[in-house]
Amino acid sequence: MNTDLIKVVNVDYIKDYIVDLKYSNGEKKRVDFFPLLKSGKKQELLNKNNFILFGLNHWTLEWYNGVDFAPDFLYQQGVSVS
Repeated sequence: MNTDLIKVVNVDYIKDYIVDLKYSNGEKKRVDFFPLLKSGKKQELLNKNNFILFGLNHWTLEWYNGVDFAPDFLYQQGVSVS
């Protein structure tokens, strides 16, 4: 599947560092961010009070401190959910 133009269109916080992301292709994937937060500014998000301070920009999930991940990367990291 070509994910070059995929966008995150909705996000639901589940628990801990886990969110469900809905993509512009209609698919929904569950992503555990814990293993992705090991370096740089991402480490600030290991504090759960910081982790929950996210929103959607025009193409992906973004945190208060400017951290974001490419939507195609998140798509590949995620596990399909119904």
